[in-house]
Amino acid sequence: MSAVPTPAAEQPSILRRDQDGVAWLTLNRPGQFNSLSRAVLGELITAVDAIAADPSVRVVVLSGEGKAFCAGHDLKEMRGNHNLEFQQDLFRLCGKFMVKLTELPQPVIARVHGIATAAGCQLVSMCDLAVAADVARFAVSGINVGLFCATPAVGLARNMGRKQAFEMLVTGEFIDALEAQRRGLVNRVVPLERLDDEVNALAATIAAKAPLAIRSGKQMFYRQLEMGLEAAYQMAAESMACNMMTEDAAEGIDAFIAKRKPEWRGK
Repeated sequence: MSAVPTPAAEQPSILRRDQDGVAWLTLNRPGQFNSLSRAVLGELITAVDAIAADPSVRVVVLSGEGKAFCAGHDLKEMRGNHNLEFQQDLFRLCGKFMVKLTELPQPVIARVHGIATAAGCQLVSMCDLAVAADVARFAVSGINVGLFCATPAVGLARNMGRKQAFEMLVTGEFIDALEAQRRGLVNRVVPLERLDDEVNALAATIAAKAPLAIRSGKQMFYRQLEMGLEAAYQMAAESMACNMMTEDAAEGIDAFIAKRKPEWRGK
């Protein structure tokens, strides 16, 4: 009599791997093209909260397992919970996570190897930096199923020109990686086989910088974007003055004058 096989352990939806000050977060739902279910969004929030409190992490890389980077929200889950309360909770949770990416002390790099559609394209837009393979494609395609991608519009409009963003939102058409770079959605485009090398090089460059300056600088960068010009300069001047008083700034300047490598203390 043969034994009844036990089901394989369910794989986590989010994988984390840390190396050399870089935390890799990988969306791990390849069979669903890494769609953002409500449970996945909750796991992502938990993951970034843990990273925010981890001083050993200097940079975060967000990637996807399988063929897609992220195909957006889980449409089957959305249709299976066709009530306003669920939809409101889902999109509020998504917005909460997207804002957390901006609030995270560490810079976040999107590693885009495949399609990034709808909320997946939004995810790219809300990462601080993005490196894409030349085969990657981007779209906000909700309009094709009668749904205007309102929440992705927030990130897109803050990355590219209004007319370029609106065209994507009302046509649902794909753009390729080079066009995404031209429009400001991604920083770098490389052949797929060089994607990890490029991401690692960018992450290592950032991780080598003074962590306190990176943390305070990221916070200042996003705050000033929402201000008027005069208020932005006032806030930026205060930020620079405070940064100048840190031990790391003193060490960095002394090292530059002495033509030696600085030793960051994080103070």
